[in-house]
Amino acid sequence: MAKRIYSVYVVELSKRVFTENRRFREANPQFNGVLECLYVGMTSKRPEERLKQHLSGALSKKGANLASKIVQKYGMYLRPSLYHHLNPLTRAEAIQIEEELAKELKRKRYAVWWG
Repeated sequence: MAKRIYSVYVVELSKRVFTENRRFREANPQFNGVLECLYVGMTSKRPEERLKQHLSGALSKKGANLASKIVQKYGMYLRPSLYHHLNPLTRAEAIQIEEELAKELKRKRYAVWWG
């Protein structure tokens, strides 16, 4: 069986997420309002396909929600320049790099949500 390939990806969110979502705002005290609000995720699908799942509120075959509520409500488009150089990955690498990338972007003063 072929090994599944994973990717990390970054979605730019509307800045409304910062003013409208208290949990997002509280998770990003470093945000100065200049840079963008971002979502960092990982997937075994193509990032474009995963973004469509978020935006459409896709459900799994068992009825579980596949979408992040934050991306579904505030997601705009992918930011490949922030992640393209990191892919492709194994699942273990993607889990680790998703968090590392999110923390690195927060250090650069982006507002970031991940997971």
